[in-house]
Amino acid sequence: MKIGIFTDSFRPYTSGVVRSIELFSREYTTLGHEVYIFGPDYPLLHPPKETGVFRFLSVPWPINPDFALPIPFSSQLGSTIKKIGLDIIHAQSPFLLGRLGARAARRHKLPLVFTFHTLYDQYVHYFPVAEETSKQVVQGIARNFCNRCNMVVAPSQLVINYLRRIGVEAPAVNIPTGVDLDEFKDLNPNWLKENHDVGEDEKALLFVGRLGKEKNVVFLMKAFLKVQEKFPETRLVLVGKGPEEDYLRKMSREMGISERVIFTGVLSRQDIVHCYASANLFVFPSVTETQGLVIGEAKATGLPVVAVRAFGPAEIVSHDEDGLLTDPSIPAFSEAIISLLEDEEKYKKMSKQALKNAELVSSRYCAERMLEVYQDLLDDGAYAPRSRKPYRKKRGSKTNGAAE
Repeated sequence: MKIGIFTDSFRPYTSGVVRSIELFSREYTTLGHEVYIFGPDYPLLHPPKETGVFRFLSVPWPINPDFALPIPFSSQLGSTIKKIGLDIIHAQSPFLLGRLGARAARRHKLPLVFTFHTLYDQYVHYFPVAEETSKQVVQGIARNFCNRCNMVVAPSQLVINYLRRIGVEAPAVNIPTGVDLDEFKDLNPNWLKENHDVGEDEKALLFVGRLGKEKNVVFLMKAFLKVQEKFPETRLVLVGKGPEEDYLRKMSREMGISERVIFTGVLSRQDIVHCYASANLFVFPSVTETQGLVIGEAKATGLPVVAVRAFGPAEIVSHDEDGLLTDPSIPAFSEAIISLLEDEEKYKKMSKQALKNAELVSSRYCAERMLEVYQDLLDDGAYAPRSRKPYRKKRGSKTNGAAE
């Protein structure tokens, strides 16, 4: 099978979407399929040339120069698709290159799949216009795009429920991005001690993600302040960067905890894995995640998780088994952290269960499920414009969570 992935972000930019594309692509290739990426160029990051990756002229986004906005036009796209002989197009965004991919699917009569990675209406704070109006506009764009697709992939059932609430009628299936368990071997449990001076008797609370408003890191720092009152030997480790970083650094100084908060910046994949392995607890305050891939990665190293009960985290964390889910309040979140720091027996039990549960969502298994969806669409003769007949799981298929 020849799979064309159209995305508004790709390496060297780092994000959950990029990580998802990398994991699925790697598994598809290992299973004997061909993957072609249609993504942005990054004029400030100078990405290397890669076989099977087609870059579109892009401009840096003023709010976040490391991110680039691709110009969704290429006079050679049609001939490239014909030359490759694509079988299916999988869009990763309802904007720019995602819409270009949708037009290409219609023109070449190919099935169109779309993964709803992001709760786009939760990001309207980046646009300097009326927030409520922007939210409705973004929801409309997402709804209309989904309804053009032969299949919408959601990382959790809660996201499928959300899509139904905003008027998405297209067939939908729940397939999360899996975790590459092979990465989580030969770990260094002393990495934070060796690289960031975390003391032998200190406990490291780890957050991995973009330092943006939507990730709710301000909430996390306020909760950490309360944890500090009872456990002053704790450290908060923030892995990543983003537009809120300077504000967060300033805030940590004003709160008097700057010496207890570690900003690592962006880390390599190898270092991130060691960072998980050398932390004591994974803390995830975001309420905008469709999945929270980093939670699965944390569990793969045996890290119990404290997360706000919302969308993706609510499904990937098994409450009271491998972590704790809380209401979106600072007292509830900080108390959950404190409870695990206080109860060593409960902590060890959750750590063991986290390792066990991580095995249930491997990247190979999730890729195989996605390939089954592709094959079903091809077997059914699906092509754009979308047929409105409901998706039916074939007998013997492992694909679960079909909403129609």
